[in-house]
This record gives sequence, structure tokens and C-alpha cells, in this order.
Amino acid sequence: MSDQVLLEAALGGYVDPLLGRDLQSAGVTRRLSLDGARARVQLELGYPAAGYRAALAAAVQQHLAAARPGLSVEVAVDWTIQPHAVQKGLQPLPGVKNVIAVASGKGGVGKSTVAVNLALALHAEGARVGILDADLYGPSQPLMLGSPREKPTSPDGRRMHPIMAHGLQAMSIGFLLDSEAQPTIWRGPMATQALWQLLTETAWDALDYLVVDMPPGTGDIQLSLSQRVPVAGSVVVTTPQDVALLDARKGLEMFRKVGIPVLGIVENMSTHVCSSCGHEEAIFGAGGGERLARAAGTELLGQLPLDIRIRQQADSGNPTVAADPDGPLAQRYRDIARLAAARLAYGEAANIGFPSIAVSDD
Repeated sequence: MSDQVLLEAALGGYVDPLLGRDLQSAGVTRRLSLDGARARVQLELGYPAAGYRAALAAAVQQHLAAARPGLSVEVAVDWTIQPHAVQKGLQPLPGVKNVIAVASGKGGVGKSTVAVNLALALHAEGARVGILDADLYGPSQPLMLGSPREKPTSPDGRRMHPIMAHGLQAMSIGFLLDSEAQPTIWRGPMATQALWQLLTETAWDALDYLVVDMPPGTGDIQLSLSQRVPVAGSVVVTTPQDVALLDARKGLEMFRKVGIPVLGIVENMSTHVCSSCGHEEAIFGAGGGERLARAAGTELLGQLPLDIRIRQQADSGNPTVAADPDGPLAQRYRDIARLAAARLAYGEAANIGFPSIAVSDD
């Protein structure tokens, strides 16, 4: 068996946990070249993976070296983010490749905190990311992003430039209100139309992902948004207790009824971490998110603790992934973001093909 055939077979036998399949069938192997006792492999992922690139390259290198002892193997990992399918009859937004909706069946589960850290994590992984605060009645993203008093500009009088914060392009009704205490007193149709204007009249600039922080629940506004906004995938946030899981299931089913793939579930406040002694306890119950994911036929993307630092950092306008990018809490968010993006690229939401492997002798 030639070295080329041997290495191709080895690549076909390496199953990556994020891809959920082997490198060959996933189509991420862009090029394999051989030059005597040296081999070069170029992998191109469909999701951003700055925090995973080195680990994947090392694992593939070790796998190939074991398949062909004595061969020097060099592995390069890069990514290209493609647009994915949206609901039937809808067109993608200008300047936005993929919209990811972050939702919850009820309020109080930390959805907005998860949404902003998910957006920051995708940015940290190497993507161009924006965030739209779709909760018109309780906009929280301006405070979390540290920009509560900034106002968007509109040089042409038609489209607004998003607010830039921590590397994200952001838009919220909160940026347009006269004060943080000013309430939004609108009925459903008015709120839906206002949100549609926020979404379509913002000049999003070449985004790979637009994370939409959805209002909690499954009412008229949520349903209208799910039917009008071209969403490529959704993430459902819940806490472990039964009442939250029941409402989360309703949100999950709403997305499925309107043809939006559910990328997975994030279980927030899985455990409480004592700020004094570090003791960790599942005060809201254990295993709820995993049971919901299994029953609903989706995936548990990750679990996040009830940690005072997450709350303090969000309230101070410097969310966890921005405040402590190398810390263990930020790494949890980055793991979740990477897995969600991988499921968008290679799960039921994927709608693109990948080029076949090119083999050459240098």
C-alpha cells in the first residue's frame, strides 16, 4: 500500500468529536501532499476554531504518524465560514452570513448573559460577530456591553451603524432610548415592526454570525420573529429545574415548527460555586439539560455554573469572555460556542458541500 493511500485511509479513520464524523467524510481535508518522508495536510473547517486549532493539528499529526511510522507529518488547520440554510421562503440578511437565535422558554435563566458571552466566544474563536438585543421590553445588552449611553449614527439617514463593543457589532432598542429607565410601551405588532427595523436598518458589516438575544417565552413577538427573521440555527438556554425544562421544551418545539434547526441546549446555573470556599453544588437539580436534550433529540452543548463572577462581570459591562479570556469560565463559553458553530456547519443546519481531497506528489 502506497503512503498516499495509507494516509488517506488514516484520515478517513480519524473521527473528530466536534465534527461528529471522520475528516474525509466531513470534507475538511483540503490537501494532502507527500515529499519523500514528509507529509503535509491542510484542513479547512467550517467553523471558527482558534482555541482548538493546535489541539486538532497535534491529534491528527499523532494519528497519521502512528499509521506510518518514520513519516514526518505537518498539519495546518484553518477555517472558512459559509452561509447556511434559513427558513423556506426567507432570504439571508445583507451583510450577515448566519443568524443564531438564543432563546429560553421563560425569563430568569440567564439567557442574555449566555447570548453575549456566546457572541464574544465566537469572536474569540476567530469569527466576525454581531449581537442584536431582541428583547424590546427589557433590553440588557447595552449595559452588559458597557455602552448604555452610546447612540448609533446614521450618516446616510437610512441605515444605522451598529455600536462597537469588545469587538462585536451591537444593536439594541436600549441604544435609542433617552435613558436606561425609559420603558418601551408597545403592543405586539408595534414591537415586532420596531424589531424588524432594528434588524434590517442596521448596516451589519460582513458578519459570519449575528447572535440574536431573543425575548423569553413563546408568544406573539417570538413567533413573528421566528417566521420573519432568516435564522440558520438556534440555541435554547435552560436551568436544571423541572419548571424551566418544561418551558425550554416549548421554545425548542417552536423553532422546529417554523423550520429552524436547534443546534443544542445550554444548561445554565448547573451548579452553584461558593465564592468563599469554592464548593460546588447542584442546588437546582442535576442532569436536567441532558435529559431534555436526549428526549428532544438534540445535544447538550455545555453546562455553566452559577458563579458570582459571571454576574459581576456582566453588570460591569465587561462580560466573562472579555474580562478573563483565558480563565476557566471563558473556556466553557468558548467550548459551547465552538460546538454550536460546528453543529451549524456539519449538523442538520448545514446546506453546503465541501470540496474533495486533492492529493499530489511534490
